Amino acid sequence: MRMPRRGLVIQARTRWLLVGLALLFSLVLLMYLLECAPQTDGNGSLPGVVGESMGKEYYQALLQEQEEHYQNRATSLKRQIAQLKQELQEMSEKLKSLQEKKSPKVNGMNYQGTKEQTSNDLLEFLHSQIDKAEVSVGAKLPSEYGVIPFESFTSMKVFQLEMGLTRHPEEKPVRKDKRDELVEVIEAGLEVINNPDEEDGQDEDDGVGDRQLYSENDFIEGYYRTERDKGTQYELFYKKMDGMEYRHVTLFRPFGPLMKVKSETVDISRSIINVIVPLAGRTEAFAQFMQNFRDVCIHQDKRVHLTVVYFGQDGLSEVKSILESVARETDFHNYTLVSLNDEFNRGRGLDMGARAWEKGEVLMFFCDVDVYFTAEFLNSCRLNAEPGKKVFYPVVFSLYNPAIVYANQDIPPPVEQQLVHKKDSGFWRDFGFGMTCQYRTDFLTVGGFDLEVKGWGGEDVHLYRKYLHGELMVIRTPVPGLFHLWHEKHCADELTPEQYRMCIQSKAMNEASHSHLGMLVFREEIEAHLRKQAYRTNSEAAP
Repeated sequence: MRMPRRGLVIQARTRWLLVGLALLFSLVLLMYLLECAPQTDGNGSLPGVVGESMGKEYYQALLQEQEEHYQNRATSLKRQIAQLKQELQEMSEKLKSLQEKKSPKVNGMNYQGTKEQTSNDLLEFLHSQIDKAEVSVGAKLPSEYGVIPFESFTSMKVFQLEMGLTRHPEEKPVRKDKRDELVEVIEAGLEVINNPDEEDGQDEDDGVGDRQLYSENDFIEGYYRTERDKGTQYELFYKKMDGMEYRHVTLFRPFGPLMKVKSETVDISRSIINVIVPLAGRTEAFAQFMQNFRDVCIHQDKRVHLTVVYFGQDGLSEVKSILESVARETDFHNYTLVSLNDEFNRGRGLDMGARAWEKGEVLMFFCDVDVYFTAEFLNSCRLNAEPGKKVFYPVVFSLYNPAIVYANQDIPPPVEQQLVHKKDSGFWRDFGFGMTCQYRTDFLTVGGFDLEVKGWGGEDVHLYRKYLHGELMVIRTPVPGLFHLWHEKHCADELTPEQYRMCIQSKAMNEASHSHLGMLVFREEIEAHLRKQAYRTNSEAAP
């Protein structure tokens, strides 16, 4: 009995598919073995020879870092294998569809057409989720409590707002699903950059050899936030070590696969920041601020203008002397000193500083004299503010009273050594909106500060709400390079009840962590316990 010709064709296709499956699995296994094989570095120094001065802890940390790297790569390969299995499944389904020359009709419609229509409807729904989410444009919100803040992350750490009493402000992702998520997102961003399409503005004629390829080591930082009824938004930034151009990729996961929103090159090499600081008295704090400004802005960044708005006459000469001394020693003359013979008003000071600039558009950083920032923060400021589109409201990490934090030491360590993200050293100041990066035209367009607000507090919230009620996107996220240094706070009797409440709340929050405050509250009980313990020990030791 001769087999029909159609059966021979199907049998031949099945045979070739099985051969293809075997070859594909062999290729996947080979890739896995190559990726997981330990790499040797001919230039690495042997312990006890060149690196003898480095302690055991250094090598343990290095081994742990390498182990985490290989674990991440293994996870990535497993995910790729799963995707290949899915593709094989799809190929099997295609073969099955070839075997059925005439697809059955469903209500008069071809079954394959129904499947394609379902796929198109799903894709349309996913894109509608992006359109509804606050990804490309801002959303009008009723108050500051309606904002969904971002959380920031690097390739190794996450900086988070929601801590409760167990989590830490800075930590490595503990949950495996969170680690896998961030690794996947970073790799997806690299895929977008290294394999651009027509929408990214790069010609298809440009070969791979003509483009700079980015790797995991080029990832600088990222932000993510989740709108619970839409999906998760990711803002990713990559940069080559020796370049000034950043690659910015926006991804969105609409409770499904990641979908690219945009990919762009951001050049910040010519972006000047006007740092505006309102001040009255506190010349010692200003001298410390200028030391940080000298190290970060003058020696490292070199693209900053400083505007100091000083209230009153007491201490004005000292401030002038500090500025002139820095200018003389560093040849830095990009500063403006505005003198106002009035009572201190932070909102008015920042408003005067913004209007004192006469060179057109500029990015402004509203800062306080007690704030310590890094060069990396200045770049975050440039990357997250865009004229007419978005303003940046970073969440500051506020340090506690060093006299309490370091009570077991004779004197607190230098400021630079206090800049750590730990539960007992500080907290994310998520109720403060005073530190912000925004363009001058946007500030003037919304009407600036409410100058009727007198004394301490309130003016920053009013400005923040103006942006929330408008069309601009507000980027709200904790950043690792921005610290508020502790200082004694005095709540004046002249403040309004609302201002006084805010001042006392801020004062209490600034003093110490939950555990340290508890130790202070129960000090007498603890001392009594220690005395009883000492007495019992002495009694037992007596003959």
